[in-house]
Amino acid sequence: MNKIKQKIQELRDLINQHNHYYYDLHKNIISDIEYDELLKDLVRLENDYPQFKDENSPTNRVGGGLSKKFDSESHIFPMYSLDNTYSSEELEAWYNRVVKKIGTTDFDFCCELKYDGASVNLFYDKGKLVRGLTRGDGLNGDNITKNLKTISSIPIKLPDSFKKNKFEIRGEIIIPLDSFNKLNKKRKDYGEQPFMNPRNTASGSIKMLDSNEVARRPLECFLYSIISDDITMEDHSELLNLAREMGFNVPNYEKVVNSIKGVKEYIKYWEINRKTLPFEIDGVVIKINKIDFQRELGFTSKFPRWAISYKYKAENLSTRLKSISFNVGRTGAITPVANLEPVLISGSTVKRASLHSYDQMLKLKLRYNDFVFVEKGGEIIPKITGIDEKRRGALEDEIIFPEICPECNSRLQKLESEANYFCLNYTGCRTQAIGRIQHFVSRKAMNIDGLGDETIRLFYDLGFLRDIADIYNLNYDEISKIEGYGEKSAENLRKGIEESKLNSFQKVLFGIGIRYVGESASKKIIKHVDSIDKLALMDIESLSSIDEIGDKTAKSIVDFFSDINNIQLINKLKSFGLNFYQKDNDTHSTKLSGKIFVISGVFESHSRDEIKNIIELNGGKVSSSVSKKTNYLIAGNNTGPSKLNTANELGVSIINEVNLIDLIS
Repeated sequence: MNKIKQKIQELRDLINQHNHYYYDLHKNIISDIEYDELLKDLVRLENDYPQFKDENSPTNRVGGGLSKKFDSESHIFPMYSLDNTYSSEELEAWYNRVVKKIGTTDFDFCCELKYDGASVNLFYDKGKLVRGLTRGDGLNGDNITKNLKTISSIPIKLPDSFKKNKFEIRGEIIIPLDSFNKLNKKRKDYGEQPFMNPRNTASGSIKMLDSNEVARRPLECFLYSIISDDITMEDHSELLNLAREMGFNVPNYEKVVNSIKGVKEYIKYWEINRKTLPFEIDGVVIKINKIDFQRELGFTSKFPRWAISYKYKAENLSTRLKSISFNVGRTGAITPVANLEPVLISGSTVKRASLHSYDQMLKLKLRYNDFVFVEKGGEIIPKITGIDEKRRGALEDEIIFPEICPECNSRLQKLESEANYFCLNYTGCRTQAIGRIQHFVSRKAMNIDGLGDETIRLFYDLGFLRDIADIYNLNYDEISKIEGYGEKSAENLRKGIEESKLNSFQKVLFGIGIRYVGESASKKIIKHVDSIDKLALMDIESLSSIDEIGDKTAKSIVDFFSDINNIQLINKLKSFGLNFYQKDNDTHSTKLSGKIFVISGVFESHSRDEIKNIIELNGGKVSSSVSKKTNYLIAGNNTGPSKLNTANELGVSIINEVNLIDLIS
């Protein structure tokens, strides 16, 4: 059973890592198909072993995280993701579920293109754009209104005939291909690095702090969905036409069809013709057109049941393998990266591709000068998927994995049950040390402003940093003398570092970088272990008894504390005042213990995050959707009607924020 628990936790950590890359760093490390396979595996295991379910599992989350750079605000109606399909069989299965639920085959589909950009949610009141949010986690998004107002295709004011309406309208921020190419040409002319692709550029642009710079980017906004209690129409396609009348940019590519055959024809047509479009798509979206049927079908915790996306397979081309680079990660893992003859895939030139691990390289039996098939995972990050057997390199060109670390020349070792070779020069390997410091200061760990990747490399090379403890012993007088810094920058850095000392034990535990102890695992550990000293004394058996901590993670924790260098590091961090114990006030009471809450709407005295915090501090749990297990729905202004209806049907108590305070008083 421990192996099952460990497998579930490994999947959660892996999916959370890919979510961080995709939503926070605007990168794809694996393809959408591979990501969805991981998610399906996790869903299956959680359903088969419900005793290991967790409210924080990525199966319960809708989108990405929130940025610390912008204020977080609540969507009036949750901004769900779409479930993905990749085959005709999966599409048929979705269709059959819909028919079974609504009891008829007499309905239309509205088929639309799936724009490849960054999702946003615009809120209009009395004919004016009031705010614009990113998708965020689906319940809350970053307020980027100022940036969105610089995009000419987003109306700031609507025609007078629409002044009475209050609504949210969802859309996708994209950069047309021609505009993207012109932007990159201009950057090259100025000696700047060209952007990788339109999607990443659009996603990064709307999160810039300087709205003047955002205005210089050729951003467009394509709208695809209106949600409102004020606007009533029978069909989704009618809402699209209404959006056009309001002045929104709704491309005329949707098609209403009355059969699953018509849906498949639409999918096939655009799979063939998508390269003729002036912008990028990565599939199509199929929606049940009738609004009443949409309401009847409702939502899962993550997806609408009345809509689904069909994702096109990534473009796959052949090119020559020139050489292999071997990169060192913060844990010492050696990852092979293929250097390729440049090839144009999905609108950008690919020169490098991931091989993931030694085992993967061995499986492919690569040789130098092989012609390999390259795919852009999710049409963003390239990877090698196979070899053109008819165009193989010579036998003498077989690739030999290095025996020594390319960074520090230490001998590499293949660890048991690992797919990679490792450099075990933990303290002396430059790349490992820099990687650990970068992890420690990252947003989900100590969240230290002013210590970006380049700054950390500079400080390491100058001898200011050797390990994470050195962060708290920096000489700010010396830093102020570095070109481009000065006293103000040094003082801001000092403040950021001092503030990080207030972080919780969980943040510190995650930040010190014990292998396999990700964000979720660190949260589980602190529920059972209230200090680093107690954790250091635990054995594999006692650690494995903690929810979601498998044997592999337990052994890694024991190994970490068996190393005298790590003990010395923690003692140094303690001397600088970092928090290595769980404070008593982390939980105020157990008055809400065993109770499950759902939060919906906008509140007068508290933000949704504050209400969530109140519940958790008093022992309760927060869920994203109303179910039979829900005890209370906390309803604010503009609570979604579907949540209210479900709560009433299931007999769930509906309370407000005042009632919540009464419960804990």
